[in-house]
Amino acid sequence: MSYLFTSESVSEGHPDKVCDRVSDTVLDLFLSYEPEARVACETMATTNRIILAGEVRASADNLDRIMAEIESCVRAAIKDIGYEQEKFHHADFEFQNYLHEQSAHIAQGVDANSGKDEGAGDQGLMFGYACRETDELMPAPIHYSHQILKKLASVRKANKDSILGPDSKSQVTLRYDDSGAVLGVDKLVISTQHASGASVNDIRKLITPVVADILPEGWMVGEDDFLINPTGRFEIGGPDGDAGLTGRKIIVDTYGGAAPHGGGAFSGKDPTKVDRSAAYAARYLAKNIVAAELAEKCTIQIAYAIGVATPVSVYVNTYGTGRMDDSILANILTKGEVMGLTPRSIREHLGLNKPIYVPSSAYGHFGRIAGEAGPGSFSWEARDLIDNLLAAIG
Repeated sequence: MSYLFTSESVSEGHPDKVCDRVSDTVLDLFLSYEPEARVACETMATTNRIILAGEVRASADNLDRIMAEIESCVRAAIKDIGYEQEKFHHADFEFQNYLHEQSAHIAQGVDANSGKDEGAGDQGLMFGYACRETDELMPAPIHYSHQILKKLASVRKANKDSILGPDSKSQVTLRYDDSGAVLGVDKLVISTQHASGASVNDIRKLITPVVADILPEGWMVGEDDFLINPTGRFEIGGPDGDAGLTGRKIIVDTYGGAAPHGGGAFSGKDPTKVDRSAAYAARYLAKNIVAAELAEKCTIQIAYAIGVATPVSVYVNTYGTGRMDDSILANILTKGEVMGLTPRSIREHLGLNKPIYVPSSAYGHFGRIAGEAGPGSFSWEARDLIDNLLAAIG
């Protein structure tokens, strides 16, 4: 029996994504000065106001320099997104910075000392997933949802008089056959902020060819199955229309609901926080397992205890598509025969102590191309573990 599955994406101008961008801007600023800096930055955005809170750690000299630069970097990020609205403008929003020093009790568990390796920055469980629905080894609904909004943002930024605004959402519903193969699109939904006076027909005329170009040949649907701004008008958008917070779009950030999520958000967290780094490692491993043709799809879970370096558990599920028993793969990964899974090993293997995070703050952390946003970016999307995996299996 065929079935439907839906995923959504939100643009870089969505209020929550604005906050993710700001939090990762702050993180990248810290890492550009001090690769071992500690950052857990939360952002709130509302009408003409951005507020930072959280914990940070850097050397005294660097901390003073960073704190002096934060506001200008945040304003530049909002300008890049495209906000010049009367009630949310990059030049005149009120900025409040409540970042403070990291807890000493967290630091004592995370920092290496007396021969003890660095521990995880928190307890938690992280998931990674890969499948063969797209060339990027991602679930198709979230992949196409991201690509549509990414392209629309490019169209908007290329025309200073565009009728499109920064805030938008896409939703793609695909039909699958009983084997899990994608048959095509069933419904499309796009809600986009727009200029005053622009009609739904104006917007449809602009975005229909963009969407048709993104989707595979033969997948485009007619007007009845392509809903655009169903409420009729969407002129007030961004943080002026709805408050935003860092980390509220974790399903958008990962697999669109097609795979489990451990619950931890990514943006604004330095890579000692396994919420971020271990989720990247789990995706990296799952993607390489599928790329090595060891399975058609794969979920990996890695769990940690705060202050402890080695994972408390590693789980592998290939949904009956694997070339070997899942327990064999789990045992290989647990022993670190493919890559180390301590927080330090993950950071070093993937090169995570670099200012590489702003590009991941919108349009998904996964399904990207390694290096697409510059050297070291999206390193967890590389397919360079295949030989290691095959050698470990023997």
